[in-house]
Amino acid sequence: MKRPKFLEMRRAEALIFMICFIFIFGYIAHKMGTSHFISTMMNTSYKLLMDTAFYIMSITILSGALGKLLIEFGVVRLIEKILEPLMKPLYHLPGVASLGALMTFLSDNPAIISLSNDRNFSKYFKKYQLVSLTNFGTAFGMGLVVIAFMTGIGYGKASLVGLLGAVVGSIISTRFMQYLVIRKYPAFKNEEVADNGNESKISFKSEGGIFIRFTDALLDGGKSGVTLGLQVIPGILLVSSFVMILTFGPGESGQYTGAAYEGVGLLPELAAKANGVFSFLFGFSNPELTAFPITALGAVGAALGLVPKMQAEGLIDGNAIAVFTAMGMCWSGYLSTHTAMLDSLGYRGLTSRAIAAHTLGGIAAGISAHWFYVLASMLIAL
Repeated sequence: MKRPKFLEMRRAEALIFMICFIFIFGYIAHKMGTSHFISTMMNTSYKLLMDTAFYIMSITILSGALGKLLIEFGVVRLIEKILEPLMKPLYHLPGVASLGALMTFLSDNPAIISLSNDRNFSKYFKKYQLVSLTNFGTAFGMGLVVIAFMTGIGYGKASLVGLLGAVVGSIISTRFMQYLVIRKYPAFKNEEVADNGNESKISFKSEGGIFIRFTDALLDGGKSGVTLGLQVIPGILLVSSFVMILTFGPGESGQYTGAAYEGVGLLPELAAKANGVFSFLFGFSNPELTAFPITALGAVGAALGLVPKMQAEGLIDGNAIAVFTAMGMCWSGYLSTHTAMLDSLGYRGLTSRAIAAHTLGGIAAGISAHWFYVLASMLIAL
């Protein structure tokens, strides 16, 4: 009896996974020693939890409360009206799209899904424009958290330069995605978004006195910040720990002891082979810095977990923070969110195009941030 094709594929997938798993972890265990490798993983995860994850959670709570206050008292709608004239010339999107950027900036990527599924919002879009919202919204995901984090470690001005880079990346990602969608589905250029019958709606209605509204917004925003903070902890502990092991070397003695933040230094060795490219494009002075954008592909919270160690090692400067901010915001874990976001919109088949466009946008964001920082450094002291 012939086996179903999908079973054969699953077995092949399992075999490939086991080979890769044994090769990668076998290499690390061989170089560090199995006991030291396990001990380093545990100690690094613990240090990241106590020193970084809870710090980031405190930022998400504060930024969540601030974001809710800005929504409750109409500041978001005011900013939306100010930004509205820029949407058409920059992004080829209707003015209401600026609300999507603000919502993801104040929270995270999935906020764009709630808006896109609201027919009172989506009725302003052509089909190709609605699909491109995935790229547009993702480019600003967790923006407030990233900027607050960078400001907290003493690089506020550099993070604002990075914000400009993220804007450039968002424009390139959104417009390129629109081009790819129209190329595959030419009819989408003129087709209106169909009424999906979804009655859910982002509400800006305010009721009650000012004091009650203030405290309710403060507490509700804080609660959403706790949720976001909890969501980023697995990425920080799992992804950051593994990336750190691939990034940093042994302890100060040159020997492996099982302490936190030790590693095999593989990523810098690989990055050093193309160090001239990274230096020209992003202005990176150390190959270890490439770990941040690589990690941001999966989770920007995990990427932020790398920064304190890099700062302690003296690896970062204002330019690196500007590039980190731009690429962290623009990519903000898009590899792990684009599929789910497009699936919820009903356009899963366009996932590969969205990822390709956003990859280009993130690289453009980092390049722009670097050269913006160089220009700003010549004009003002950063």
